[in-house]
Amino acid sequence: MSRHDRPTYHFTPRRNWLNDPNGLVKYDDEWHLFFQHNPNGTDWGNMSWGHAVSADLVDWDEQPVAISYLPDEHVFSGSIVVDHADTSGFGQPGNPAMVAIYTGADPSTGRQVQCVAWSLDRGRTFTRYHANPVIDAGRNDFRDPKVFWYDEAGGGYWVMVVVLADRRMVQFYRSDNLRHWTHLSDFGPAGAPDGIWECPDLFRVRIGPDGPLHWVMLVSLGLGARNGGSASQYFVGDFDGKTFTAQEPDRVRWLDYGPDHYAAVSFAGLPTGEVVTIGWAGNWAYSGATPSDGSRGQMSVPRRLTLARDADDLRLVQTPVVLPDVPVVTSLPHDGRSFIYEGALGGSAPSALRVLASDTHWTEIGFDAATSSVYVDRTRSGAVDFHDAFRGRYSAPVTASRDGSVAVRILVDAGSVEVFADGGRTTVSCLVFPHPDQTRTTFV
Repeated sequence: MSRHDRPTYHFTPRRNWLNDPNGLVKYDDEWHLFFQHNPNGTDWGNMSWGHAVSADLVDWDEQPVAISYLPDEHVFSGSIVVDHADTSGFGQPGNPAMVAIYTGADPSTGRQVQCVAWSLDRGRTFTRYHANPVIDAGRNDFRDPKVFWYDEAGGGYWVMVVVLADRRMVQFYRSDNLRHWTHLSDFGPAGAPDGIWECPDLFRVRIGPDGPLHWVMLVSLGLGARNGGSASQYFVGDFDGKTFTAQEPDRVRWLDYGPDHYAAVSFAGLPTGEVVTIGWAGNWAYSGATPSDGSRGQMSVPRRLTLARDADDLRLVQTPVVLPDVPVVTSLPHDGRSFIYEGALGGSAPSALRVLASDTHWTEIGFDAATSSVYVDRTRSGAVDFHDAFRGRYSAPVTASRDGSVAVRILVDAGSVEVFADGGRTTVSCLVFPHPDQTRTTFV
């Protein structure tokens, strides 16, 4: 990305490559964002865990690399838990360990195994477990462990969800100490029929602010997903401590209808039912070709998740975290690169607006009443010719209000657009690379 399209309220590294969020955890007063990172360049490779911390999920302070690659082990995606009960034995009195569970990938053979490392200085440095790997399935598509504590069965234990990517399957394991793991069950294939599976997550989320809890599984799909690249889907169901059962395993539920929201996972360390996620604002179809001035890749805005019951259907609702220093615009025209627009499209209001616009280039966001859908059109958004897969118009189904309009909240941040429509039931996220003179927002 260039200086003029570097975001102001989305995390991006100072330099070099970023992709999947990893090890999201809140520990005391710090939110921790670890991420897939190449410390040596702007292309994917030398995979290590970068690290940033925040007090408010908005302003992030990038730290030194937390877990670096080795010649025989690249550090792929994973998760972190704070082992308050010291089940692992890695902690010290009064100083519980932050335990990272990650995929170790052998760059010469492609073998992927699950490994453990721990930190006693709040994630600044990690020590690899001497007896790694803790799980070796003898496969090259076995990755992205997400671990959480399950305590509903009388005597809690750790549960890991991890993918067999090429088989489009999530495996479940349990452990009492984060070192020794036993296979429990498998889930999948299910939902969308194409792509490989990556970055699973499983959590309980409430209906509304204080309603009952339901289990939700997130699974990301690599190349071959709905927009020809990568995307994420979710399943609502039940988990009994051993097996996940989806309510509608054949139904495809997209977490985001845009091309640039991938590998979203939730923060550990929050009260049961409180769910905050971050996704990578990128797409494997073209991520390696996007414009760069020494930094490549950014995260989505963190999102709070709840469930909404629409008739007999349960749907995820996504709400961006509060961004207190970002201007909120409610009337147009407006001039600026980083802001939030709140208003309505359709009905008695204009049906479309153009953000980050000049006389010749813009990103158009609109409501199509004929198809009852919102859309983001970035075919003229600025730099679009760096990859054939980047141009596009992306639509998502919505339900209009009685007056024929759809309420929208649009987060614009120099190089990205995130649309939250229909009360957060529908989201569309897109990267854009505007030219320096593209600063206007107007109705069409």
